[in-house]
Amino acid sequence: MGIPAHPLVLHAAVVFVPLLAVLTVGYALVPPIRPHTRWVLGLLAVGAPVAALLAKLSGDAFFDRLLSGNRVSPEYVPRLEAHQQLGNLTLYATLGLAVLALALVVLVAPRSGGADDAVAARPAALTVPLRVLSIAAAGVAVYYVVRTGDSGAKAVWEGL
Repeated sequence: MGIPAHPLVLHAAVVFVPLLAVLTVGYALVPPIRPHTRWVLGLLAVGAPVAALLAKLSGDAFFDRLLSGNRVSPEYVPRLEAHQQLGNLTLYATLGLAVLALALVVLVAPRSGGADDAVAARPAALTVPLRVLSIAAAGVAVYYVVRTGDSGAKAVWEGL
């Protein structure tokens, strides 16, 4: 069909990264939801970085294809390079958020009693900074998803 993969693949990152961010903040701040969201958060912590990586790789390939085919105006190359750099930052921010989200799943147990009592006994000196860092990382990841998406949309709609 000739449709580049990037416009299709990027939507997974646009959905999964903010979803990971929202769920991470919820898990960090709202203990009653933890038993219900623990596995979902763990799965998103794996899936969102994969989606961001696929969006980045497909974007790099698309950019190379545009350049090699002389299908981009020289004045727009810096704009696309800036978008590419934002995509890199989105990937790094998503990886950082994913690591922190997985740490939350492992170290901040749901309040269910039973098998998680040993995890629930973790000191607040460990879990509170982890929760704060996770919330900050969620904000950074969403910021870069928005910036990257905005720069890509402007590149498309304002011309190549």
